[in-house]
Amino acid sequence: MTNFVPAPSEAPTEHPEITYVGCARCGTQIAGLDGRYACSGCGWVNEWTEGHRPLPAAGPTPA
Repeated sequence: MTNFVPAPSEAPTEHPEITYVGCARCGTQIAGLDGRYACSGCGWVNEWTEGHRPLPAAGPTPA
């Protein structure tokens, strides 16, 4: 199953987008942020590099 890919006409946003896909292992419909998924049914997790955009840089640790 393929990941959700936004239409080229959609402008990228600065906030994460909720995306949906069928689990690659069991087929359950799952939601994720920017193409990063974890299935609560069977435990499948996709590779973090498969996301739709790079992860944000870590900020300073709060005191």
